[in-house]
Amino acid sequence: MQTWQDFRHQYLVRFWSPVPAVIAAGVLSAYYFGITGTFWAVTGEFTRWGGHVLQWLGVDLSGWGYFQLIGMQGTPLTRVDGVMIIGMFAGCLSAALWANNVKLRMPQHRIRVAQALVGGIIAGFGARLAMGCNLAAFFTGIPQFSLHAWFFAIATAIGSLAGARVSMWPVFRIPVRLERVSGQRPLAQREQQARRRFRAGMLLFAAFVAWAVALVLDKPKLGFAALFGLAFGLIIERAQVCFTSAFRDLWLTGRTQMAKAIIFGMAVSAIGVYGYAQLGLDQKIFWAGPNAVLGGLLFGFGIVLAGGCETGWMYRAVEGQVHFWWVGLGNVLGSTLLALVWDDLAPAIAVNYDRVNLLKVFGPQGGLLVTYVLLAVALALVLLWERHFFNKRRRLPEAASPALGTAA
Repeated sequence: MQTWQDFRHQYLVRFWSPVPAVIAAGVLSAYYFGITGTFWAVTGEFTRWGGHVLQWLGVDLSGWGYFQLIGMQGTPLTRVDGVMIIGMFAGCLSAALWANNVKLRMPQHRIRVAQALVGGIIAGFGARLAMGCNLAAFFTGIPQFSLHAWFFAIATAIGSLAGARVSMWPVFRIPVRLERVSGQRPLAQREQQARRRFRAGMLLFAAFVAWAVALVLDKPKLGFAALFGLAFGLIIERAQVCFTSAFRDLWLTGRTQMAKAIIFGMAVSAIGVYGYAQLGLDQKIFWAGPNAVLGGLLFGFGIVLAGGCETGWMYRAVEGQVHFWWVGLGNVLGSTLLALVWDDLAPAIAVNYDRVNLLKVFGPQGGLLVTYVLLAVALALVLLWERHFFNKRRRLPEAASPALGTAA
């Protein structure tokens, strides 16, 4: 009994360390590619959800090139991406319930709602312009050896820097409201509530696993996609994996733990995808055109303004943070808006550019080597920035000291 309690507290209630968790996500994403033939991605399916809403409203999508490109066949329950995302939500909610981390939390100010919605729209538009979000066009796009993913990643970093600067403007600073209290308030130990929620989380987890296993026996790809989605959801909620915080913290606080974890995760995933590619499985390669750069700039700016990326808003939404419901709505709206204007934009900035596969350009070994060299450069730049940031912070008090002494 004590062993179970220790396991429960250590692995189901406590948050997980980001580095091993993101590495595990990288391993799983490689296996997910090998088993399902596609990559870990979410915004494409969210765009289909927006398309289904338009169809429900009576809009004819037969002439919309973007929906023809991504495919509107079936429903979320019959598509690999659909059941994977349902699994992610189930995994996020199960993990949040295990840790008693579900509580309805309203936005602190109307400006936060505006940030969430507008930032979500910008991020959703940018993600689909680049044919993927932080997952498909970045975390799993780079291990797929697609050049467009590097364009997107670099542009996302630049866009996130702009977003970090804008988010610090006075208009986005919420006034702090102080409350007068007569004494200390003891922390409420809601043990009964925690136990009930833990049981509810285990019940949801077990029910979803049972459904997914039954699906494996009937439609193997869908069933495995559901199981992978469940695992992805558990990882991002328990490790609080958020690409927004990785970029925002890099610029504003100098913290690099999540950024380094993401680089390690991509490195691990790349070798798995490489192995499957040598077995003849085709990777997902997209156009290395201006759409990847523009999409990355918009995406990076949007996720920082909104406060959450495609993984971040999903687990925070099921935890009860209403702010991220608006971010998710904005993502769907933005991606659907891109579908509306795609036919006008695509010839100029996307479809007439080459789909560049690094494994074909440099050869199998050369493409893998180039990818690892670029990842090593990215890691070195992160470490250099970390050192520069904190050295600069240490120099500031020293520079200020003489001035303060003179004024005295």
